[in-house]
Amino acid sequence: MPRPNRHTLFPFLAWLPRQTRASVGRDAMVGLSGAVLALPQSIAYALIAGLPPEYGLYAAIIPVLIACLWGSSWHLICGPTAAISIVLYASVSPLAVPGSQDYITLILLLTFLAGVFQWLLGMLRFGALVNFVSHSVVLGFTLGAAVVIALGQLPNLLGLDLPSQATAIKSLLALIDHGGEWDHASLVLGLSTLLVGALLKYRVPRWPTLLIALALSSLVAWLWPAMFGHVARVSSFVGKLPPFSPLPVDLDMLLRLLPSAVAVGMLGLVTSLSIARSLSARSQQLLDANQEVRAQGLSNIVGGFFSGYLSAGSFTRSGLSFEAGARSPLAGVFSALWVALFALFGAVLIAHIPIPSMAASILLICWGLVDHRGIRALFRVSRAEFVVMSLTCVATLLLELQTAIYAGVLASLFFYLKRTSQPRVQQWRDGDEDVLRVGGSIFFGASHYLQVRLQSLQGERVVIEAQQINFIDYSGVAMLHQEARRLTGLGRSLTLRRARPQVVEELKKLEGADNCPLHFED
Repeated sequence: MPRPNRHTLFPFLAWLPRQTRASVGRDAMVGLSGAVLALPQSIAYALIAGLPPEYGLYAAIIPVLIACLWGSSWHLICGPTAAISIVLYASVSPLAVPGSQDYITLILLLTFLAGVFQWLLGMLRFGALVNFVSHSVVLGFTLGAAVVIALGQLPNLLGLDLPSQATAIKSLLALIDHGGEWDHASLVLGLSTLLVGALLKYRVPRWPTLLIALALSSLVAWLWPAMFGHVARVSSFVGKLPPFSPLPVDLDMLLRLLPSAVAVGMLGLVTSLSIARSLSARSQQLLDANQEVRAQGLSNIVGGFFSGYLSAGSFTRSGLSFEAGARSPLAGVFSALWVALFALFGAVLIAHIPIPSMAASILLICWGLVDHRGIRALFRVSRAEFVVMSLTCVATLLLELQTAIYAGVLASLFFYLKRTSQPRVQQWRDGDEDVLRVGGSIFFGASHYLQVRLQSLQGERVVIEAQQINFIDYSGVAMLHQEARRLTGLGRSLTLRRARPQVVEELKKLEGADNCPLHFED
């Protein structure tokens, strides 16, 4: 077994020495833009996850550094995300009080477990495994998660102090029960922030619109205490770098968290690789999926010990990195360093942000999460995949979120197996020959369908045009041998024409194949 070289152990050594003063300066400015975008998002996502606001900043520092240095994408930037935050909240809130030290410890422990799962997938070179979570599942889950998050933030927008609910339906019912208790000052401040943020995003989309909207609303609340003095503010914290967080070793708790860790780990990988692939297609970069999976796992393993909860690829920050002209992953490294400076010196400013304004910014993020164009395209291209997306979305609204991911994956696999169980078959008659051209694999799911088609033919000679058959398993081999013997008993024959060598080899492996009347033609 070859020994790993230093570029395998430290992949950043392959690109870091090639940086110039100009490229480093460019990446530093791109990183500053990404940090400005990350500040309000990270704080908002931490609140969604039921964590104190500083943990959103922590998750945008160490995990981002590790993922950028050990990953393979030039433009992928990780950090806390809305979808993962809501899954973490749904998974851990039944086990501890959100915001408590026990809750924080469990979130970080789940992050560590998910990181180990991701890293093992990368080490075993199972990067392609994330392809089993189809794009339609991600679309449906994101749409459902956006609704869940939005409903969960409406009490904050309305100035209501309601306990968080595990499902969208329960959140909606709780809002209806307290419909007459809205705080008008909170509502006015929240809607104003929502309107200003939406207007800025429409008119100047490249600006840090969320940060500007939050700053304006905080200024208004500070200047008009008679109107907004009673409105709740985001909890303040002591400015410091991410602290070391020792994780407990509790086997029972590890086993309870493991299913959620696998679900959220897969979700993070699918999100990250989808973003990385879409950007690499535009930048003409060749990605190493297994290296990216290992980097994601390593970032969450290390991040869990440094107060960074589970991170994944960020659509907005990665897109900004690409559009702003980042020259290397160094832009993500600079982004993490800028966030670290803010966590150290700018923490006191967070205490001035009104909770309704933060809720409004989260609602804007939720709207941006929904891929309207992708949903419309999915409806036009594939109704089956659109059904998978819809089922995943409904499951997200009705079930626990990690269960919804599994439900979406199962629905996607069902439609895939249904489609592959009926391979493309063209049939025609040529004299005394019945000819079938089979396009697709002959495996256990498709062998019965093909057997029924063969048994419906009446020609003296049955020919299968097999040049498009790429794979055949034991069930397919046994079925073809069985049909060859059946036709021979009727005074007819079965022939495979232009079969691929690997298919012929599999057919000849079956016991008794030498005596089987199955014919081959070139």
